[in-house]
Amino acid sequence: MTLTVYGIPNCGTCKKALQWLDTNTIAYEFISTKEHPPSRETIAAWVEALGAKPMRNTSGQSYRALGDEKNDWTDAQWTEAFAKDAMLLKRPLFVQDGQAIAVGFRDAAAIAAKIKR
Repeated sequence: MTLTVYGIPNCGTCKKALQWLDTNTIAYEFISTKEHPPSRETIAAWVEALGAKPMRNTSGQSYRALGDEKNDWTDAQWTEAFAKDAMLLKRPLFVQDGQAIAVGFRDAAAIAAKIKR
């Protein structure tokens, strides 16, 4: 079972998630979305699995710069926005065997329940 974690190296939430994975001896590959932005097709699959709303990084400058029209966007419009600016993606994003399984890291137990070992 391949677990991939997408995020950015200096993100505090990503650091906590990676530390938790290390502490629980869960093997993973970390991919920086800043250095290696995911493709539009990959993001579309993530949005299909999780929905666009939970994937929005609403605390970042990129999100605030979008303006009020973002409130009425469809999942397809969000997919395009995520593809143009990976900083709009909430972090970390957990993908196992090519399937998006979770985004964010507020509840370690919920993440643990979704990870297949």
